[in-house]
This record gives sequence, C-alpha cells and structure tokens, in this order.
Amino acid sequence: MTQVDRFDWKIVAELQKDGKLSNYDLAEKVGLSASQCSRRRSRLEAEGVIEGYHARINREKAGFGLTSLIAITLAAHREEPVRQFNELLERLPNILEVYQITGDMDYYVKVITPDLHALTDLINSELMPHEAVQNVKTAIVLKSLKETRALPVQRN
Repeated sequence: MTQVDRFDWKIVAELQKDGKLSNYDLAEKVGLSASQCSRRRSRLEAEGVIEGYHARINREKAGFGLTSLIAITLAAHREEPVRQFNELLERLPNILEVYQITGDMDYYVKVITPDLHALTDLINSELMPHEAVQNVKTAIVLKSLKETRALPVQRN
C-alpha cells in the first residue's frame, strides 16, 4: 500500500477541487515549497493514487438531458454470456457507471441519453436482446441531489 501522509492528502484534496491548479498555487494551498509539492504530486501520480485529470462536462448543456438508473437481472450466470454482456456494457458510450451487485438484481447501471426515445432505443435494441438478460427495470432520475467523484480524503 502506498504511504500517504497529511501533506499528500492535502494535495489530493486540492486537486480534486481543481485539477488545473499550477504547482505554485497548489504548493501555497498545502503549505509546501513548490519543489516538494511537485515531487509529491509526481509520486502520487506514479503510484496510481492520482489516476488522471478530467474536465467535468455539464450533461444537459452537452445534450444529455435524461439520466436513468437501470437494474438488470441475468437469465443465467454462465461465464461466456456474462463476459459478453460485460463487454457490451463497457462498449456503450451512454453508460456512465456499472455496478455488479448482490441481492435481487445483478447490475445497476447509470445511463445518460438525450431523451426518453433514446433511452427506450438503448434498452430495446442493446440490453434486452442480449442472451444473458432476463429482466430490466428502469428508473428515471427526476433530480440529482448530490453527484461527486471526489473522495473524502481531507485528513489533518
């Protein structure tokens, strides 16, 4: 496991807020010299604690006004059909998140589409026809109350 101290956690916390921070500004915020901060940031990247930097895009302004959560139950759990289904989920660009879960359902999938027609097409043309799928239940998100990818890393 990677050794991460309080300064590393401060660096991670600040970069989660603003991944575009210059090394100088980041060093000021965490209380280190610019060179120390740069070395720590590079180490956190090299060790995979920081996996990358991404732009956060407004879904609605990008034309994806509908967010849905889909619960999927498999017909059987044979290795090859499940593998193929997992590959399908990975390939579909409108699927943002996939969770294989315990309980009555096998997967929860977060999907964005421009509208209800596109969601219906995704379900009827891509998910339901797959041999591994037994049942699909869809819930349309009315309002997102909290949505973050930031981890609770602030440590003293």
